Amino acid sequence: MLTQTMGTEQAQVQTQTQNHADAGARLFDGFVPHPTAWDELFAAGGGAHDHCAALVERLGQLSPAEFQRLRGDADLVFVNQGITFSVYADRRGVEKIFPFDLIPRPVAAHEWKRLEAGLVQRIRTLNLFIHDVYHEGRVFREGVVPEELVVRSKAYRPEMVGFEPPGKQYLHVVGTDLIRDEHGEFRVLEDNGRTPSGVSYVLENRVVMKKVFPRLFQHFRVRRVEDYPQRLREALSSVAPPNAGDSPCVVLLSPGPYNSAYFEHSFLARHMGIELVLGQDLFVHDDRLFLKTTRGPQRVDVVYRRLDDDFLDPEAFRPDSLLGVPGLMRAYRAGNVTLANAVGTGVADDKAVYPFVEEMIRFYLGEEPLIKNVPTYICDRPADRAYVLGHLDELVVKAVNESGGYGMLMGPSSTKAQRAEFAEKIRANPRNYVAQPVVTLSTCPTWTDEGMAPRHVDLRPYIVSGTSNWVLPGGLTRTALVKGSLVVNSSQGGGSKDTWVLENGA
Repeated sequence: MLTQTMGTEQAQVQTQTQNHADAGARLFDGFVPHPTAWDELFAAGGGAHDHCAALVERLGQLSPAEFQRLRGDADLVFVNQGITFSVYADRRGVEKIFPFDLIPRPVAAHEWKRLEAGLVQRIRTLNLFIHDVYHEGRVFREGVVPEELVVRSKAYRPEMVGFEPPGKQYLHVVGTDLIRDEHGEFRVLEDNGRTPSGVSYVLENRVVMKKVFPRLFQHFRVRRVEDYPQRLREALSSVAPPNAGDSPCVVLLSPGPYNSAYFEHSFLARHMGIELVLGQDLFVHDDRLFLKTTRGPQRVDVVYRRLDDDFLDPEAFRPDSLLGVPGLMRAYRAGNVTLANAVGTGVADDKAVYPFVEEMIRFYLGEEPLIKNVPTYICDRPADRAYVLGHLDELVVKAVNESGGYGMLMGPSSTKAQRAEFAEKIRANPRNYVAQPVVTLSTCPTWTDEGMAPRHVDLRPYIVSGTSNWVLPGGLTRTALVKGSLVVNSSQGGGSKDTWVLENGA
């Protein structure tokens, strides 16, 4: 008992001593930026960037103890609101709270204006490209993109040849991954145009930040993100079939609760004011799609599908799919329902097609790309393949149809055995791999076990398209929580931050 009492007293003394130390400490005391990466808050000289100087000053007044208390408040909000995700590689099937860091990632108004224009330029181009692929094929005939490269893509759907979706719109929601290099220039890392996820965390992160830091939002003019669900519903309704009437019926088709993004599916359906459905809730009759309800069948005009092409319709694609709707492609091709995103859009976000997007912009729009790609080697090209195989220890190698950080080799941190394994994979199926030089992603101050430290980040803005285009201000800033890691995916241990697009004068 005496030992226990002494231990308790010692712990109290240590806590009091720590509190006294924290009383004089400030949040960014001792913070050392990354030696080579661009820091999102601090300039090379050590002071804050002009657009976020006031933010750094206000946050910097907090002590580490105060910040820790606020972090606990934020975690509690996430737990209470059930903001989780699943990791397929975790055999336990455990739902995890999405790791969230309270230091926001600010973006200056002038930077966002250029990014917004560049993203719209890119999505307009990709939509024209998909239409061209399944119709005229001008991009092939004029030598801009190799036809064989596209038609050999796993995402190419011959069922879409000659078919024109409502409004000629293929891409309704796109999440384009951006990184900022060591010079501070934003570049496109990849496009996600099939069933991009993560936007629910953007919205929930903002809710948490407003609860934890209500006064910050009174002092800074941060552009809203809360409009996203309504903007998405309006965009989807705008491309409903002509016979849908003034109030199209829109549903969100989910694979179900075992999908890693099911939280997002239910979140979006609720906030959009639409039905969340599974394949078994729908049926096709007379080439029209219907929802089963207690009041009888209800005609469905638009399906925001979070289901891959392969599983959409067992009559058209995988016959063993229990997730889709038999006959859905018949209803689609008959022009009686809109699928968002359209079937076959994967040809535009295939990583082997990505290197050609800059030239596509020049070809379709007659403009120079506002946001450039990261230089990319296509392993299907003999010269590129030879270079990649000879420099595996220097490059990042990606499988073209993988996502979430899977199917990737980080050359500089890889083992000899891992490089040998990837070399064999590349030789066996070169079409399935691309490689890029290692880009030192920008960093942002992030709370760690050692205190405030730089961690690498990227940015995924979301572009919503119907009869017009709209870009969600900011997007999902993903954070590599492991020191030195460049892998930001949540499935690989990454977290996120609230992205603040600051208005002029903020």
